Amino acid sequence: MEAIVVGIDVSKNTLDVHVHPSDRAFAVARTAEGLDALIAEIAPLGIHAVAVEATGGFETVVAASLGAAGLPVIVVNPAQVRAFAQALGKRAKTDPIDAAVIARFVEATKPQIRPLADEETRLLASLVTRRRQIIHMIVAEKQRQHQLSSEVLKKSAARLIKALEQKLNVLDIGIDDSVRGSPVWREKEDLLQSVPGVGKVVARSLLAELPELGTLTRRQIASLAGLAPWTRQSGKWRGKSFTGGGRSGVRTVIFMAAMVGARHNRVLKAFHQRLIAAGKPKLVALVAVARKLLTILNAILRDKTPWQTA
Repeated sequence: MEAIVVGIDVSKNTLDVHVHPSDRAFAVARTAEGLDALIAEIAPLGIHAVAVEATGGFETVVAASLGAAGLPVIVVNPAQVRAFAQALGKRAKTDPIDAAVIARFVEATKPQIRPLADEETRLLASLVTRRRQIIHMIVAEKQRQHQLSSEVLKKSAARLIKALEQKLNVLDIGIDDSVRGSPVWREKEDLLQSVPGVGKVVARSLLAELPELGTLTRRQIASLAGLAPWTRQSGKWRGKSFTGGGRSGVRTVIFMAAMVGARHNRVLKAFHQRLIAAGKPKLVALVAVARKLLTILNAILRDKTPWQTA
């Protein structure tokens, strides 16, 4: 008997639902009442997985509600679902079709079902995301300030920058309170920061945006971060290897830490120098350092053992 998989396409106001293999389709409102009705409808089915496509934040409450009801939730990568749809020849863009493709994608690929992040993780993820947004606003406003010729407008830009910096400071305090208020978070943060090159921003960003760290294999965690190499290949032709996909925020902070580690972490520095001496391009060497650093951090949280130098 085929496993029952539910695909859900999330929009601002509606949830389109497809049950595989029965091909039953229906829709509910993206409201508390609609979610209650959805859970009541699918909970008795004995489903193997319920898959929700990541849609810029609309899916968060949906996934959290389903997970709280004890359903096996998977949040799937929209780019992978689109590629799967194209492989099936389904180019039409309608929500019912999307829900069916999501269900078939999960049934075909059988991704690992992992527990959702707890409430503290979701709160910290929101704080870290907001922090990044404010930093982008500060950078953009500073760039505009340099282009202004009027002193009045320059002072206006300076006041806005100061206000944004104050908001950033408040967020940093909130992030610190969230991390330091939880013994589990405190232990994980200290373990990550034991690695030379990993500071508070990197450690807390990883805790918030990569809660799977320490629970997966090195290949799985590299794939989540978009650091697993893949190669374009057809027959005997073999193209260059690339990295991509995954969680861009995680990849950014890992690269930041890798650049610092390649200069100040004895192990990573030696590894980086060996790759450069072997003729590897600088960017390729840095990607390898980032992947090695992520593997180290994954093992440290898995084993609950701080960084140790030989």
